[in-house]
Amino acid sequence: MALDEFTATALRLSVPVAYAALGGVVAERAGVYHVALEGAMLAGCFGAALGAFHGGAMMGLMVGMLAGVLVGALLAAMTVTLRLPQIVCGISVNLLVIGLTAYLSRIVFSGQANTLHLPGLVDPWLPALAGVPVLGPAFFAQPPLMTALPLLAAGIWWWLHRTHAGLALRAVGEAPRCADANGIDVQRTRWTAVVVASVCAALGGCFIVLSQVFLFSEHMTAGKGFIALAAVILGRWSVWGALLAAVFFGGFDALQLKLQFSQPDLPYQLFVALPYVAALLALFGLMGRSSPPHAVGQPYQRSTR
Repeated sequence: MALDEFTATALRLSVPVAYAALGGVVAERAGVYHVALEGAMLAGCFGAALGAFHGGAMMGLMVGMLAGVLVGALLAAMTVTLRLPQIVCGISVNLLVIGLTAYLSRIVFSGQANTLHLPGLVDPWLPALAGVPVLGPAFFAQPPLMTALPLLAAGIWWWLHRTHAGLALRAVGEAPRCADANGIDVQRTRWTAVVVASVCAALGGCFIVLSQVFLFSEHMTAGKGFIALAAVILGRWSVWGALLAAVFFGGFDALQLKLQFSQPDLPYQLFVALPYVAALLALFGLMGRSSPPHAVGQPYQRSTR
């Protein structure tokens, strides 16, 4: 595998994790552990497949994003409005989405979801630049959702660090009582953050269906949402750090594919586990040296006094 081909593969495989990791940064900067990134990504996969099956690729993208909104609203209602334990709620939403998408896919696709070839978003935005060495095949010759990723990352960074709304969001994640005392609606801010985070994760699921595999299968995200959580921690809750961490994990994913082809006599499960082992080692390496936003995971109730 040539360097430019390996780079293109690594970047392409990092895109779903990167989208979900960006969402994780937004939610956790607002003080909410978004453990349901896996469920939001899987909901995006199903929504994209459903929309593409009935109305084409753009319809698939819109329905996939809508599925992310629904997952985000459910998680926000549980964690922000009802103030239930955030990690337990995230796991519950993941299990709900896994079961619900499996059930609905058998009804909607009549048991043929694994054999469908859905329309997708594959034509690059800038094909004229595809011939640039290394960067051309890796970036400019890629599907639109991959090209849009750094633009979305730049937009989220600008929103968090250059707008009053972003400052309010970060204040809510660090000191919600002080933010409330200064007139910031903590619940509304956290609701917005969780829904935006879920839509970002759903876009990662849309990329899988519309730009990679062009079908839907049960639990097809295969833990990528949890890898995204590791990318958020490895990136130290920063937009660009999470993006680089996702590319890091994408590189290991590309490496395990290369090893599978070069070592066909060895069990492929050994290589499939490589990105997850890399995530664990990276988190162990950060132990004690990385601190999340101060109020993350802490429910907030406005004082009535």
